[in-house]
Amino acid sequence: MSSEPNVTNQPLVEVDDLRVDFGSHRHPFHAVRGVTFHINKGETFGLVGESGSGKTTIGRAIIRVNPVAGGEVRYQGKRISGKISAEEDKALTRKIQMIFQDPMASLNERAKVDYIVSEGLLNLGRNLTREEREEKVARALEDVGLLPEFASRFPHEFSGGQRQRIGIARALIMEPEFIIADEPISALDVSIRAQVLNLMSKLQKERGLTYLFIAHDLSVVRFISDRIGVIYKGQLMELASSEQLFTNPLHPYTNALLSAIPMPDPVRERDKKLVVYDPSCHHYEKEKPAWTEFEPGHFVLANERELDGYRKKAGK
Repeated sequence: MSSEPNVTNQPLVEVDDLRVDFGSHRHPFHAVRGVTFHINKGETFGLVGESGSGKTTIGRAIIRVNPVAGGEVRYQGKRISGKISAEEDKALTRKIQMIFQDPMASLNERAKVDYIVSEGLLNLGRNLTREEREEKVARALEDVGLLPEFASRFPHEFSGGQRQRIGIARALIMEPEFIIADEPISALDVSIRAQVLNLMSKLQKERGLTYLFIAHDLSVVRFISDRIGVIYKGQLMELASSEQLFTNPLHPYTNALLSAIPMPDPVRERDKKLVVYDPSCHHYEKEKPAWTEFEPGHFVLANERELDGYRKKAGK
C-alpha cells in the first residue's frame, strides 16, 4: 500500500517519548515507556505485539482516553495530549475515531443501528434534522456494504462481520481523517477477516484515510500496513517499512513473532522452528540499548554490541 498516491511524507500524528502509567504514584505500572513514532497522512501504520505489550494503551492515549504520564502526542503539529480546550477536544472527536476489537461488546445491544451509528453526531450537537441524520446513517451503512433498512434492527440480529461493519460505519459517519483500528478482525471468523480488511483498504483509497492498525498477528499487519512498529512490554523494539521488516528483521523479538506466523504448506509448517524470545540474551547491564536507525527508515532498539552483530549478518 505504500505505493498509493494518497500517502504523503507529511506527519499527521506524532508520538514523542510517550509514557503511560497505571496504578498509584508510589507504585506505578509503566505500561508504555518512551515510545516515539509518527504516522504520515494517508498511510497505514501497523503496531504489533503480544497481549499486554501496550499497543492498545498507545491507541487510547492518542485518542485521549488514557492520560499521558510523559512525552506528548501531536496531531497536525499541535499537541493534543494533556489539557486542551473544550473546542479542541470536540474537533478531535470528529477528526479521530476508533474501531474496537469486539464488534458485539462495543455496540449497545439495547439500541437500534440507527442510533448506534448516529450517536457521535448527536453528542457533538450537530444541527441536523431527523431526515438529514437518517440520510447520513443510510449512506454510512451503504459505504460499508450494508443495506439502509438495517438501521431499524438491533446488533444481535447481525453476524460478527456485519457488526464490525456497523462499527466502521459509526466511525465513518463522523468524516474522520484518522482512524485507530484496535484489532478489528481478531474476533471474526477467518473467512470474514479478508472482507473487513479489503473494505478498510477500499475506504482508505476513496477517502484518503490514515490508519493506526493495532494487531498481534504480523501476517495480517503485513497485508494492510505501509510501516510496522513492533512493541514489547511498553517499548518499541523495531520499526521499518513492511517490506524491510519481513525481508530483514533485526530484533530477536521480531524474529520470534515472524516464526509464529502459520504457513499454508503443511510440510513446512510441521518442520519450521519456533523462535522463543528470551530478554536475558541482550546483556544490557553492561551497555544500555538506544533507539537507532540501522538503515534508512529501519529503526531498532539495540546497543553497539548488538548493532555490530546485525551489521555482520547484513554483510556491512
